[in-house]
Amino acid sequence: MPADWRDLVALTKPRVLTLVVFIGLCGMLAAPGHIHPVLGFAAILGIALGAGGAGALNQWYEADRDLLMKRTANRPLPAGRMRRETALHFGVGLSAFSILLTGLATNWLAATILAVSIAFYVFVYTIWLKPRTPQNIVIGGAAGAFPPLIGWAAVTGDIGVLPVALFFLVFFWTPPHFWALSLFVKMDYANAGIPMLPVVSGEVTTRRQILFYTAIMGVAAMVPVLFGLTGLIYGTTALIGTAIFAAMALQVSLRRESDPALMKPEKRLFKYSMLYLFILFGAVVVDRWMVAA
Repeated sequence: MPADWRDLVALTKPRVLTLVVFIGLCGMLAAPGHIHPVLGFAAILGIALGAGGAGALNQWYEADRDLLMKRTANRPLPAGRMRRETALHFGVGLSAFSILLTGLATNWLAATILAVSIAFYVFVYTIWLKPRTPQNIVIGGAAGAFPPLIGWAAVTGDIGVLPVALFFLVFFWTPPHFWALSLFVKMDYANAGIPMLPVVSGEVTTRRQILFYTAIMGVAAMVPVLFGLTGLIYGTTALIGTAIFAAMALQVSLRRESDPALMKPEKRLFKYSMLYLFILFGAVVVDRWMVAA
């Protein structure tokens, strides 16, 4: 059947894509040096297409599981609006083109990091980790942490300490972000046979782990300040933003509610966690530009 363009867009996971593109753009804007606006746009487009291609391949591989989960049952493949071969070809095509575009427009280091991020998300996280271990989100968090490195490398042609610090910020942010989600969609994961932490170890353990990784994330958020890579603007923003995150995580860790309909604090933490990254990465750019000025 012919694929509707809206279903092709849905394959790219647009909401996830927005955050990925933003943190990649911030990595580029925070980097020292300059890049021609056209080439910079091409680099960001490469990140977007690469992330979209990886999302399409993820949905191609998980179509059968998505059918078993209420949250994902209406995606193009489980809903029967598209052939799996279409999603496969679309995902491979987007991924390959994104790597070629990034390499030709900027440099092959940035393109290589993009290729590694796509491969990690598809092969390491989606195919290997996710169906096998409750630590899938912990290790797989690296997949979404590469964009700052790509954006930075697109400008500089190398990898600096700041983008590495931002990589680890996203890496340690991922577990509390996704585990907050998994608490109120636990039955979806159980029905699909995905060993998310609440399914395997229970909700109490998951709540404790959310608080534990929030603490590690808080330390990672302050590393740019401690190493003198950013200044007062980012430091103040990170301190306040992380304190709010920690307060929400503490509340979630102390709760014992098991009814998803009553999990407002868990849903609030999940939503705020996305805003948290937007705010911190934006603060990095503002801070670096103020110093440069």
